[in-house]
Amino acid sequence: MILYPAIDLKDGNCVRLLHGEMDKATVFGTDPAAQAAKFEAAGCAWVHLVDLNGAFAGEPVNGAAVEAILARITVPAQLGGGIRDMATIERWLSKGLARVILGTVAVENPGLVREAAKTFPGQVAVGIDARNGKVATKGWATETDVLVTDLAKSFEDAGVAAIIYTDILRDGAMSGPNIEATEALARAVSIPVIASGGVSSLPDLIALRDTGVIAGAISGRAIYDGALDLQAALAALKA
Repeated sequence: MILYPAIDLKDGNCVRLLHGEMDKATVFGTDPAAQAAKFEAAGCAWVHLVDLNGAFAGEPVNGAAVEAILARITVPAQLGGGIRDMATIERWLSKGLARVILGTVAVENPGLVREAAKTFPGQVAVGIDARNGKVATKGWATETDVLVTDLAKSFEDAGVAAIIYTDILRDGAMSGPNIEATEALARAVSIPVIASGGVSSLPDLIALRDTGVIAGAISGRAIYDGALDLQAALAALKA
């Protein structure tokens, strides 16, 4: 299982939100590229990036910060937030991103996901953000009646590289991930599932790993707060 340390970008800074609310942002650093370099130096195999402003704006906002990160690291990075058309997908992948994450458009324009996954094999992931089992879009501000599993299954034949499943009510709350729901999703589809939201301790990571079906886990606040020791986490996942 791969650990993806998260860098959430708001106004050019590294932040963490509580339950996805922009007015509840805690700034953890003002140099995202330096933070990404630290993650690489620690032995992380990937870096997970989110353009929070972009998720609300519907277009990239923290582009300069993302480009600075890509110039600084050699490990692959994935980015979500405000990526809602083919031109933006092409632009980011041409700049060196290993993978783009499509969230809102997966609900509103699933055809784009299929087109992108076909055009860029292995470089398109679907981000499914959920509140009480139902998908939320536009930076989690808009709730839908779409069920998580139904949305995931609809992309089974599309060739997407991964599904990043975020339980919004767990995100940034340091309350532990929704292991049961994440495992159920991973067992329901053949697409690799990456857990996000609430991963706040080494036991959380080990519990996700021990399901045997979850491909990765994203953690942000716990790493910045020191609740999750990065070296211990990476060692546990290699064991």
